[in-house]
Amino acid sequence: MISVSFEALGAKVHGWLQEDYDTLAAHRVRPAMVICAGGAYAWLSPREEDPPALEFLSMGYQAFIVRYSCGEEAGGYKPLRQLAQAVKHIREHAEEWHIDPGKVAVMGFSAGGHLVASLGALWNDPELALPPESRPDALVLCYPVIATKGEYIHAESAQWVSGGDDAVRDKLHLWDGVTSDFPPTFLWHGGKDDAVPPENSLFLAVKLRGVGVPVEYHLFETGAHGISTCTREVETPDEVCRAWLPLCKTWLNGRFHYQP
Repeated sequence: MISVSFEALGAKVHGWLQEDYDTLAAHRVRPAMVICAGGAYAWLSPREEDPPALEFLSMGYQAFIVRYSCGEEAGGYKPLRQLAQAVKHIREHAEEWHIDPGKVAVMGFSAGGHLVASLGALWNDPELALPPESRPDALVLCYPVIATKGEYIHAESAQWVSGGDDAVRDKLHLWDGVTSDFPPTFLWHGGKDDAVPPENSLFLAVKLRGVGVPVEYHLFETGAHGISTCTREVETPDEVCRAWLPLCKTWLNGRFHYQP
């Protein structure tokens, strides 16, 4: 295993790469998974960083964690620009890091899910002028924040990421930004989430389906908020919701035509 690190507009990015061996020629070029933890844009949850990265490493992916700006540094679209730059940088180093540049998935949990969905919705927004190389090939959204206003809002995330600017808050109310340019998306939510209402992901799935974007959506009967990989290691064991990982693997590998 090889460790790499770089900065993306101030965000620290750490990656783990599968090594290249002559005897493993079939796997010299791999998909990448880029991970953004949650934490209401106030902090970053450790249980949503290394544990999912290790899961996807075990599936044969190159894995990266983006530690984006939080708190008072989260306004002005700064985390979004950081994530966009990180994806661009990974693609620029695809040959060196044995990555297929057309198979870069981005995953987010909770507020990190909002950040990832923001990239999916706004990667080609003319006002933001993000690099076109930042468009993910697939999104994985885990109990994501989607609403920054209205009945299903997660108020703390909305306040930090908007910086109190109503125009930013409106743009980042992501149901309103869904078009057919949104990347294919895997969504899941725990049915007992009382922090970020499951309607956030449910209504996004409906919007995606309505514009013809490929989407797979799972609403589990169990599952509170922040459960990450749903194991005892992350102190949120849940055998029902744990199914999201093999379901996601099947979906992603099918989209990427990848057989680890």
